[in-house]
Amino acid sequence: MDELIREFTAPPIPGHGWGIVVLRLAVGIVLGGMIGWERESSQKHAGLRTHVMISLAACLFGLITLAIMLSPIGDDDSIRKDPIRLIEAVTAGVAFLAAGTIFTRGGDVKGLTTGAGMWLAGAVGVACGLGHLGLAVVATVLGLTVLRIFKALEVGRPDDG
Repeated sequence: MDELIREFTAPPIPGHGWGIVVLRLAVGIVLGGMIGWERESSQKHAGLRTHVMISLAACLFGLITLAIMLSPIGDDDSIRKDPIRLIEAVTAGVAFLAAGTIFTRGGDVKGLTTGAGMWLAGAVGVACGLGHLGLAVVATVLGLTVLRIFKALEVGRPDDG
């Protein structure tokens, strides 16, 4: 029974308590939600929940990567450690999801901006998971700036979704 209790109470990442982990996950949810809210308010198919889930999952992958890198198993020289694979895996996974939002109709391409927002939500989630909260906030603010202000600057172009 003690082992079972330890599974739920031990620090999830060596050197990082539950408070830090929950903070990173929560920030990932909030920032992904901000991107998703913008898409939702623009009446796009991939909105709030989708972007939050992408950011949350990417954040979790970042946290898991840290846990592996900082755990005693990470000290084994026979284990190849390459945290860059996290970036590659999240990028590929989100790109697959984002591709599903892009479609063509009568020569028009729709969903590119939403797909790019999903990609950004994944990157923001990874940044949160790896502890780069300031970077994640700045990227989110800049992304929202692009989505809102740059749209106002576009003249005579159809909405690309």
